[in-house]
Amino acid sequence: MRRFSMLLGIIVIASVAIAADPPKSDKAAQQKVAMDAMMRAATPGDAHKKLNAMVGTFDAKVKMWMEPGAPPAESSGKAVNEWVLGGRFVQQRFDGTFMGQPFSGIGYTGYDNVRHTYIGTWMDSMSTSMMTSSGDPDASGKNWNFSAMSMDPVSGEAVSLTEKMTMIDNDHQLFEMYGPGPNGSNFKMMEITYTRKK
Repeated sequence: MRRFSMLLGIIVIASVAIAADPPKSDKAAQQKVAMDAMMRAATPGDAHKKLNAMVGTFDAKVKMWMEPGAPPAESSGKAVNEWVLGGRFVQQRFDGTFMGQPFSGIGYTGYDNVRHTYIGTWMDSMSTSMMTSSGDPDASGKNWNFSAMSMDPVSGEAVSLTEKMTMIDNDHQLFEMYGPGPNGSNFKMMEITYTRKK
């Protein structure tokens, strides 16, 4: 009886092990599904091509408002935008001035095939934080709206921002950024007019 019980136990354990270990054909199918998903996630497509209008060298006119109703601080700069990583991201390198001081920044905009949305990052010489954003264009493809997050150096807290990019035509773009003012209400903090260099 004891031998029969042991034999029955071995059969049960073996059955569980076989069930937990799928046949090689199933493993191959699972691996193919995973590989196909990774290839779809990694391959630039039509959504990426919608960023083509942003590529090029642009003169930039910048206005910044420190608080609602205050006159803007104005400056100028140059943005060089180019495809990187095999057409997966548009890289922007910006050089200009801010409050009379040299200013430079670098940002990336791309389309996330997994999340099905456009994403962006921004870093510059006025901060050690990175701003991140995500959003989409409207049906016309001319108006882009992004929700962004940046760190407030005064409070040390994350701040929610809204970004808008208007593709006026192939040679002109308008970027606007809105954030909370002293009373908590959003106001326009920045405006950049881009004009393509010929």
